[in-house]
Amino acid sequence: MENIERIPAPVRRARTMWAVAIGAGIFETVLVVASGQAGAGAAAGVAVRVAVFAAAALAVAQMAAGRQWARVALAVGLGVFGLLSLVADPLLWLAEGGSPLAVIRESGPVDLLFGASRAVHVTAVLAACALMFQPAANRYFRTRRAARRRETVGTYAR
Repeated sequence: MENIERIPAPVRRARTMWAVAIGAGIFETVLVVASGQAGAGAAAGVAVRVAVFAAAALAVAQMAAGRQWARVALAVGLGVFGLLSLVADPLLWLAEGGSPLAVIRESGPVDLLFGASRAVHVTAVLAACALMFQPAANRYFRTRRAARRRETVGTYAR
């Protein structure tokens, strides 16, 4: 296990933000299923989400260990495509003249909880992506890659 002192603060914070994002996604999934709003394809939707959450958690652990591929996978997979899946419908709705105040007025407790969780989810993804590419994080990924190369060369030199 990686020594916590060796992981720079931006990478530790990114790991925390990814955990918050994954937690929010799990909460949203449970909320929709428990409320009965999931519809007929609930089982398939939950299965896909469980796979995404598990893959994200594994990638977060690898990112924290300094694996560049994991940082890129998180940034592209969740930071771009995942984020688009979270905001596309609301943005289209707003572009078509939807009223946020009307929705808030007409929403029930489940809708308001979901909206709050989605706001936390989006904020956590944006924060995690920004943190993963801070200068200290960039140095960390470069030095971890170099250290792995030295370890590999040392193994073959024996």
